[in-house]
Amino acid sequence: MRHTEFWARLDDVLGRSYSRTWAELTVVRDLDGRTTREALDAGMPPKEVWAAVRRQLELPDSER
Repeated sequence: MRHTEFWARLDDVLGRSYSRTWAELTVVRDLDGRTTREALDAGMPPKEVWAAVRRQLELPDSER
């Protein structure tokens, strides 16, 4: 997964304007206490970050 696909998926789920705010402010438990933005900036693969976001938001398996 590329960063552009990650952001497109997050935009689809949360809406474009809110997704950026959520990514910067919400600590995701499966990202070692980091926000989505911090995890991506630290070099974590977008696919792993998306999996953590999916679990945090309790999205259905169809959102894999």
